[in-house]
Amino acid sequence: MSDAVEQARAAAEAAKRAADEARRLADEAVQRAEELAAALAARAPALTPEAEPAAAGSPAPSGQEARLAPDAEPASAVPSYPEPATAAVTVPPGSGGAGPLGPDAVAAIRTGYTVEGPALELGALVNGEAQPDVQVRIPLGMLNRHGLVAGATGTGKTRTLQVLAEQIAANGVPVFAADIKGDLSGLAVAGQGNEKLLARTEGIGQQWQGVASQAELFSLGGQGTGVPIRATVSGFGPLLLSKVLGLNDTQESSLGLVFHYAVQAGLPLVDLADLRSVLTFLVGDEGKGELAELGGLSKQTAGVILRELITFADKGADQFFGEPEIDTQVFLRTAADGRGIVSLLEVPGVQDQPEVFSTFLMWLLADLFNELPEVGDQDKPKLVFFFDEAHLLFSGASKDFTDQIVRTVRLIRSKGIGIFFVTQTPKDVPNDVLAQLGSRIQHQLRAHTPDDAKALRATVSTYPSSDYDLGEVLTSLATGEAIVTVMNEKGAPTPVAWTRLRAPQGSMDPMPAAEMQSRVQASPLLATYGTRVDPDSAHEMLARRMEAAAAEAAAVDAQKDAALAAAEAEEESARAAAAAAREAAAQAKQAERERAAAQKEYERTQREFEKAERAAASRSSGRSGRSTRTTASRKADDPLSDLLGSGLGGTIAKEVVHGIFSTLRRRR
Repeated sequence: MSDAVEQARAAAEAAKRAADEARRLADEAVQRAEELAAALAARAPALTPEAEPAAAGSPAPSGQEARLAPDAEPASAVPSYPEPATAAVTVPPGSGGAGPLGPDAVAAIRTGYTVEGPALELGALVNGEAQPDVQVRIPLGMLNRHGLVAGATGTGKTRTLQVLAEQIAANGVPVFAADIKGDLSGLAVAGQGNEKLLARTEGIGQQWQGVASQAELFSLGGQGTGVPIRATVSGFGPLLLSKVLGLNDTQESSLGLVFHYAVQAGLPLVDLADLRSVLTFLVGDEGKGELAELGGLSKQTAGVILRELITFADKGADQFFGEPEIDTQVFLRTAADGRGIVSLLEVPGVQDQPEVFSTFLMWLLADLFNELPEVGDQDKPKLVFFFDEAHLLFSGASKDFTDQIVRTVRLIRSKGIGIFFVTQTPKDVPNDVLAQLGSRIQHQLRAHTPDDAKALRATVSTYPSSDYDLGEVLTSLATGEAIVTVMNEKGAPTPVAWTRLRAPQGSMDPMPAAEMQSRVQASPLLATYGTRVDPDSAHEMLARRMEAAAAEAAAVDAQKDAALAAAEAEEESARAAAAAAREAAAQAKQAERERAAAQKEYERTQREFEKAERAAASRSSGRSGRSTRTTASRKADDPLSDLLGSGLGGTIAKEVVHGIFSTLRRRR
């Protein structure tokens, strides 16, 4: 409860301070009005009759009134710079009724923008009307201190970008710019003058003539008209890719781990298929142990990244990744006549892929930063890079991503690269980046909503002190006019100057499609970067590894099957041997039984034989004298005894017994 009371008390005090400040400003306004009225009254007797009507009216025409006065620029509103009605700007004392600045302030601006070396001519000071003798310039050597071109939609930012790009290239400095709406391609075609254009340019001291710049047309991955710009996934890096995919901190760190593994394992990440293959491998049975010592990769995190990659590829982003990867040195070329080449990147449908576009441009900057050597301060930069729609780059950016941008912006100056961010309001750019920008060209801001009013106040607070009521001036600027402050040749900020900007010398209309296509076909870069190649990279390597692993697994399975078959065969052999052993044992038992029976039969026969012999012996004793009768009686009574008793019969009996015995021995 006490916290709520304290907050309410603080809010009340803040409101009181705001009211006091409002009253103070109102009192100052009344005092200034009274002083102005007194000054006009003092000058009234000196006015000629022709001047009296003017003195009787408002002190000084401003905004649209100044431009419509008879002695103002008669044709300052050309088709490319429509001039809406604007509110009058309060005229301070001592201005002589000509505009918001007094003679001293005008003299300070004239001195502040006087440049000894080469410079870009931005335009003429506006003080009620254009002052062609007070030119506003940017020293060429200060372009690597970076800059900002801001303003609401339709206020002339693209034309300002074209004016800057044409003059930078004319001074021998290459330029890179994204052609968001296709309008910039006209700078490669000489502009056509007309009466209104010439009247406007003469009014600001510009000796206008149509001049075509040397331009090279590029496209992202071949989407659009231009030489394809591609990058490898490994060159793009995990941080930028995480920004594109919208990953959280955990997923971003996991993706960094995957990139680290790919480098250590010698798996080149060329396109999105390579990255998907590595992710799938690392959460599969074959590769899940690869990252065990580094913290591992969960299937859930890998699944999120894989799904985002698929969505990313479905938008056509897979065409951006691959080889041949563009060599950023091609953006540093100059033409044969010494002029810098303007590299224009056509970005059709940027509203469908804003993160891809902005992050791809950031990759180009990061690659330039990594590749270029340190050169320090030079008379002119090596390249000026225009980052259009800069708010897309910072929207939803992680802290690590923003830190990388700040680091790149801060340090790339020493590589000779100047960056101009082009966006709607300065608040679209992080403060740490904004603090690095030396030149500011602020077109009209609108304050139709509370958020607009807040953005306006934030913008005004970032400017140096001046004699302007910037809150009022910034909402009163006509199309083609801007509030400018830059760094002079000594690195100090110049006075804030309301400037009517120069007109481009190239065409303000897009280059005809047929001419664009003809220029692309004639480009010497097309032979190198025109055809996509598919090198041996992580996808193919892992596919071979998986095939080899599958073949090895098949061989192991076959070996296991062979071992199992051998075991089964050995078991079957053992079973057969056991069965044979049992059969042999059975046969041995049977043979033993038969031998025993034969032995028994032999013994019986032997006994009978011995019995017969004994009987024969007992009978032989009574044979004497009765041989004839006994023989006859033996034949008649006992034929076996007769046979055994004879010599032949005894021999036969012995042979039979011997044969039986011998057979039995062989069987054993």
